[in-house]
Amino acid sequence: MLPYWFSAMTMKSVGSAALKMVEEVRRQFNMMPGLMDGSTRPDYATCVKISTDASIKEMIPPGALVMLTPLIVGTFFGVETLSGVLAGSLVSGVQIAISASNTGGAWDNAKKYIEVTLPFLLAGASDHARSLGPKGSDPHKAAVIGDTIGDPLKDTSGPSLNILIKLMAVESLVFAPFFATHGGLLFKIF
Repeated sequence: MLPYWFSAMTMKSVGSAALKMVEEVRRQFNMMPGLMDGSTRPDYATCVKISTDASIKEMIPPGALVMLTPLIVGTFFGVETLSGVLAGSLVSGVQIAISASNTGGAWDNAKKYIEVTLPFLLAGASDHARSLGPKGSDPHKAAVIGDTIGDPLKDTSGPSLNILIKLMAVESLVFAPFFATHGGLLFKIF
């Protein structure tokens, strides 16, 4: 369950950060009249600040999940249960990471496949790719939606599952002596 929950949290974080960025860009277009014609420079610093702040703040809940799970499981349920949690996280985490990276890449490439409209690129494009375009067509709109989901999958959720697996395992090893002597409180009480 942990890799699925972690992946959902990272996907949601990317979505909320992207929404803040879209709101800022819209605000700049509404407040700076010369932005569309290029006579005014956009406020890049605000956009960079939104991105960096979100990258730090939005990763606190997924980071807490990764750090607290071994401590809670080892302390309250003991070494055996923690071993099962780690094994389950490893098996499902690797599967999700591979699936997320491949699926996200496929959705990203699907949009690129449809957007092959430049003359020098058309020479290598298949008839099928040309039939799906142009930009604005229904297949292109669907590919843009797929790309919106695919980018965070391949760039955030897939690669970050490596950290979930490694960090939980290392933290469990560090606290293993404590869990071996003091862990399993629920079983000792009841």
